[in-house]
Amino acid sequence: MPTNIEIAQQAHLRHIREIAAKVGVPEELLEYYGNYKAKLPLSLIDREKGRKGRLILVSAITPTPAGEGKTTTSVGLAQGLEKIGRKSIVVLREPSMGPVFGIKGGAAGGGYSQVLPMEDINLHFTGDFSAVEKAHNLLTALIDNNLQNRKYSLGIDPRTVVWKRVMDLNDRALRHLVIGLGGPSHGVPREAGFDITAASEVMAILCLSENLADLKQRLGNIYVANTYEGNPVFARDLKAQGAMAALLKDAIKPNLVQTIEGTPALIHGGPFANIAQGTNSVIATRMGLSLADYVVTEAGFGFDLGAEKFLHIKCGYSGLTPHAVVLVATLRALKYHGSGSPDHLDRPDPEALKKGLCNLEKHIENAAILNIRPVVAINRFDTDTDEELQLVRQHCAELGVKAATVDAWGRGGEGSIELAELVMDTVAAYDTPFQPLYEWDWSIKKKIEAIATRIYGATTVAFRPDAKKDLDKINKLGLDKLPVCIAKTPLSLSENPKKYGRPRDFVLTIRELEVAAGAGFVIPITGQTMRMPGLPSKPSAEIIDIDDQGRISGLF
Repeated sequence: MPTNIEIAQQAHLRHIREIAAKVGVPEELLEYYGNYKAKLPLSLIDREKGRKGRLILVSAITPTPAGEGKTTTSVGLAQGLEKIGRKSIVVLREPSMGPVFGIKGGAAGGGYSQVLPMEDINLHFTGDFSAVEKAHNLLTALIDNNLQNRKYSLGIDPRTVVWKRVMDLNDRALRHLVIGLGGPSHGVPREAGFDITAASEVMAILCLSENLADLKQRLGNIYVANTYEGNPVFARDLKAQGAMAALLKDAIKPNLVQTIEGTPALIHGGPFANIAQGTNSVIATRMGLSLADYVVTEAGFGFDLGAEKFLHIKCGYSGLTPHAVVLVATLRALKYHGSGSPDHLDRPDPEALKKGLCNLEKHIENAAILNIRPVVAINRFDTDTDEELQLVRQHCAELGVKAATVDAWGRGGEGSIELAELVMDTVAAYDTPFQPLYEWDWSIKKKIEAIATRIYGATTVAFRPDAKKDLDKINKLGLDKLPVCIAKTPLSLSENPKKYGRPRDFVLTIRELEVAAGAGFVIPITGQTMRMPGLPSKPSAEIIDIDDQGRISGLF
């Protein structure tokens, strides 16, 4: 069986102007990055036309560490919609090179449901991640420069600086550092560190901004430190927002590429869902709705993380609403939650499968809490048995939820037609928008408790002493009316990645809270959530290579 990269390299790529023509974008508006990639101007966004488009959100049950093919299903669904005569486009996040070189591999889909050129998308692409990284680190450099510069000093207390540097690679050794050593001419010594670029608030800002003016204002609102007198310091106080926005002038434009079947695809922005809002940009989503009748998009990890944040944060700011929601499930993930072991997931095990169905049930319940009736997409792997697939379909029927078996990896759009037809039925029956779980004017504590108890299933929430101090600080800053973006493991509904299935009778512990004032949310942090991941013992980077002709291998 060919690998993802082998399938991608054998595919016939159309010139990007042909893909643009399918959604009515004239060639003169394309900003070419070679023959198969182009940036699109924000002028293509038509708010009036966008209101007529239909937005389809793809989410998932709690995944295994390797993921369950949510992007593959999203791409396949868009292709399937085209197969049944619907004008569609898929709108996705850009992959971070941390997972590409780490454990999960790339995020361009798989098999015959990929976005192309796969190698470019998984690596440097059009330079958007680099631009975010540079804008973020420029602010860090300005902070350290102000600490050094007595004449124009803002009086920043270096012990209070919360703004780190970022890099788009997994490198655990950079989490905690001491900088400014070597004497007075080399800066002010202080503790610092690195986050991964996908965790940068600048990335979150890019994906929530409506235009350049909004981007610049949000950048200026970034909270970075306190003065010795205890007053807050924002990026605007350092006059950083203009130069930061200038670095992002091209990154703010969505990237047009294609699926393996020639369906148009917009790929833009890449915040993680376990530590940020986990979805592509508002701008790309609006542009998709302006160019096609049906827009398929995704939110990272399971419904408890990505979809919850998509709805409360992205939709809360933009006014967007999904007209249908797809929950991706796999037999291996259900067995993982039923057995508590990552071993032998590709073997028949009806008992483990039955025990793991409680995880799917909880995500369906969570959707209902938000006034959503999802469609379940059972993403088929070649080791799955018909008997076990039917068991899941039957269980969904008993719950009153429609389900489709999807073979997007092996058959592309053709293998996604059943799902596409069910989604069309859901879109046709759409009558009311989702119902938010909380109001933004609630207290931060009450908002966290609502998500923890109703979405995660916790009995209560415990706030550690540092978290209580952070709550007081947020209240003093006047930022308590912002939505919350809980940082939590994606591998469990609880904060403990070893609690499989549907955990009950647990306490969610908030150890600290961070402020993302520019992005416009507060980040309660649970468990051992890391903003700079580490590489696994056998990283994917070890098998990635390039030959003398420039042909890349090892990506997946």
